[in-house]
Amino acid sequence: MTDSVSLPDLTADEQARIQAKAALFPPPSPVLADGRKDLVGLSREELIAELALLGEKPFRAKQLWHWIYHQGVTQFDEMSSISRPLREKLANTYVVGRPDITTQQTARDDTRKFLFRFRDGQEAETVYIPDRRKDRGAVCISSQVGCTLSCSFCHTGTQKLVRNLGAAEIVSQFMAARDSYGEWPSPTGDTPRLLSTIVMMGMGEPLYNYDEVAKAINIITDGEGIALSRRRITLSTSGVVPMMDRCGSELGVNLAISLHAVRDELRDVLVPLNRKYPIAELMEACRRYPSASNSRRITFEYVMLRGVNDSVADARALVRLIRDMPAKVNLIPFNPWPGSDYQTSTREAVEKFAAIIMDAGFASPIRMPRGREILAACGQLKTESQRVRRASADRAGDNGPQDAV
Repeated sequence: MTDSVSLPDLTADEQARIQAKAALFPPPSPVLADGRKDLVGLSREELIAELALLGEKPFRAKQLWHWIYHQGVTQFDEMSSISRPLREKLANTYVVGRPDITTQQTARDDTRKFLFRFRDGQEAETVYIPDRRKDRGAVCISSQVGCTLSCSFCHTGTQKLVRNLGAAEIVSQFMAARDSYGEWPSPTGDTPRLLSTIVMMGMGEPLYNYDEVAKAINIITDGEGIALSRRRITLSTSGVVPMMDRCGSELGVNLAISLHAVRDELRDVLVPLNRKYPIAELMEACRRYPSASNSRRITFEYVMLRGVNDSVADARALVRLIRDMPAKVNLIPFNPWPGSDYQTSTREAVEKFAAIIMDAGFASPIRMPRGREILAACGQLKTESQRVRRASADRAGDNGPQDAV
């Protein structure tokens, strides 16, 4: 986090605490074991600075940016607008990285889950969710390996936080998914655009890794690269209230709130972060969110747990919470995972809940479970990555094995 931004509700103590949390779980160095550096994840300014070290002018950075982010090229010898001597120099100094695909599974409903392995051996999951009614779909991207929030209904929450993902690792999840679907521009210009939106709803809490997430979003939305509109990106948070204002003012993406309860005593159990930032504070932060409007409503995610949070009283209390803001409520039938004590609400309870919200004037779609049989549905993501003891990392003197790109 930079020191130059200090919003009124982000106290010095809160800034320091969030900064310290991120510092405890840093992403790996972009430098490989052979000394080459990964260009993916660098900002435009950083790319210009890198090329200046080679004696090259800024327009070379623009050329590289186009090849990396617009064309999706990973080999320098395929960058035909760059001279052969420079291509050789670049190949000796840099790489254009992708994570390894450890496993790739496609469900019966065409949901596809990727398990990506990064250079230090840690892993995170990414899911592509197609919209069968339209020629498009959403890529659900992770921001951390594991999660620090321990939400009791979420499979990811049972995996302790290992580390933050770097901007390169966040961006490259989307790029690798594009590779899988062949969605980089073709010479004929008829490339499909199935991967049309991004949801930061995978593993981790994005606002506890704000700097890297923000850098990745700025790369993805750059008009001369991937060029995805900010209106097609949704960031989901469990309610890191001090960072929500900053997200709204600096990034301007859509906001989704993992709410799941309307009473503090229950949300304290389901989403333990609520003990730090209770519902009243969270709702005030939502009302302040700059881009919230009738055309860009705040989405409230609400997982339906049988006999826990699915009563008529809960539905009416939810309406009271959101009544004065542009909002919609996504009702999510609980997706079971091994070891969970919760059960999915009955269809009757979900429909009754939805009807109360819709009668109050709010959209309340019931999200159909996607990719359940491959544990790709909401709340089911988890990897086998384990937290590495700091002492072991210190003895190694680096971020672990660096031989895979």
